[in-house]
Amino acid sequence: MVDDDTFRQLLDTVERFVRERLIPAETRVEEEDEIPEDIVQEMREMGLFGLSIPEEHGGLGLTTLQESRLVEALCYASVSFRSLIGTNVGIGSQGIVMDGTDAQKAQYLPDLASGDMIASFALTEPDIGSDAAHLKTTARRDGTDFVLNGTKRYITNAVRAGVFTVFARTDPDRPGGDGVSAFLLPADTPGITVAKPDRKLGQRGTKTSDVIFDDVRLPESAIIGGPENLNRGFRTAMKVLDRGRVHVSSIAVGTAQRMLDVATAYAIDRKQFGVPIAEHQFVQGMLAESQAELLAARHLVRATAEAYDREGQAVLMASSSKLFASEMAFRVADRALQIHGGAGYMAEYPIERLFRDSRLLRIYEGTSQIQQMIIARRMVKEFTGRA
Repeated sequence: MVDDDTFRQLLDTVERFVRERLIPAETRVEEEDEIPEDIVQEMREMGLFGLSIPEEHGGLGLTTLQESRLVEALCYASVSFRSLIGTNVGIGSQGIVMDGTDAQKAQYLPDLASGDMIASFALTEPDIGSDAAHLKTTARRDGTDFVLNGTKRYITNAVRAGVFTVFARTDPDRPGGDGVSAFLLPADTPGITVAKPDRKLGQRGTKTSDVIFDDVRLPESAIIGGPENLNRGFRTAMKVLDRGRVHVSSIAVGTAQRMLDVATAYAIDRKQFGVPIAEHQFVQGMLAESQAELLAARHLVRATAEAYDREGQAVLMASSSKLFASEMAFRVADRALQIHGGAGYMAEYPIERLFRDSRLLRIYEGTSQIQQMIIARRMVKEFTGRA
């Protein structure tokens, strides 16, 4: 665990890095659809690939709250920069941290923490998104090995990956998530094909791709947690996604702060009817609503992170944070663009890109509708338990 003074220094460094290096590079990333390699190297040197990985495995070992605050600061710049480290910090590493064997931790975590290896999390499939418990990728036992077949979709950082966490059905007779296992699969294993990166509405520089597994052979020791964790992979996925929702909520807060600042600066500078539009009541209303919602989201996210650190889980709060913060960010995006008027629709203004980038927050790591379902089911379960 990083002490408060050290964390404050790290946070100051990241905030300066955002202002001096990342924001000036945003246009280049948007045009080239690539993160410059010199920036990638600086992120490695700052330890950003290992924020959540324990210190004994080469990471910084930040608490969930510390990670949340740092991600919020980082996402004041384009969220594409965060996406580069996101799988190493979150879904690509946390299954190993939470459930991996000592050998798996020793094999993968140091390289993930340094950024020398990129992790990728392969759960979503062409026909299976929100209903991940019914995935169709299979891992058929063959002696002490498994043979993996299937296709995964929208897999972040797949083209850069050195290791995949792959979820596959290992028991076809068990329904839902009960027959799913989680495997660690080196990217150079024969039989893996990574398709060319997808073209997307926003978040240029973020790479997502299909990944095809064709008779990929892997040993039973590749199961996260070892053979005794056979058919328990869906539990790992849910734990990883629970923590990941705190991370995504922090992204939403950081990018919403940037959009609100951009809109406020524009409202002060832009004049209509002889005065800055910031003096017009309707514009003030949009700014005020955005500020109030942003403050509420920030406090909810930080309270959720504290609860996760205290209790080791925060299912209801994590889904509530993800739902509220991601929806808040897009409301702020919409108001910020509206404040710009016609200028907001033009690519020369940053709000046009920020608007597009923010839309994905309501989809990945569980759509808003899935969060509503999780929240309601949890409420009913807790209420029933009290009754």
